[in-house]
Amino acid sequence: MRLTFALATMLIAAPAFAQDQDIAGARVAVEHYLAGHATGSPAEFTAAFHPKAMLYWNRDGQLAERTSAEYIAGATGKPAADEAQRKRRIESLDVTGDAGMAKVVLEYPAVTFTDYLSLLRIDGEWKIINKIFHVERKAP
Repeated sequence: MRLTFALATMLIAAPAFAQDQDIAGARVAVEHYLAGHATGSPAEFTAAFHPKAMLYWNRDGQLAERTSAEYIAGATGKPAADEAQRKRRIESLDVTGDAGMAKVVLEYPAVTFTDYLSLLRIDGEWKIINKIFHVERKAP
């Protein structure tokens, strides 16, 4: 009876443990992304993004795009002057197998960005493969 209970418990707990590990792994990529914003470090962004990642957004009703390499090249290597006033948070993180989606909110003094990050586990490492975002400007 104990063996049956132990086996049943393991069968139930194993998928939950694997899911927790998957979420933790995906969170690492998102945390690198957030650290890149906080520090301006190209290395943090490089750790977050897959080299083939793309960024897409709506610019005046038109599709705009940029490669992750172009995005990373814009990193200054130092925090923004108003860094103390900036807030960032992971609103949600959902993972199924090797795919995930994160919603991240970046609140800055003049603007709020809502980012949707598509993540994939490739060769055992989680990376952002796609980013789309919305920009909301704040009233002066």
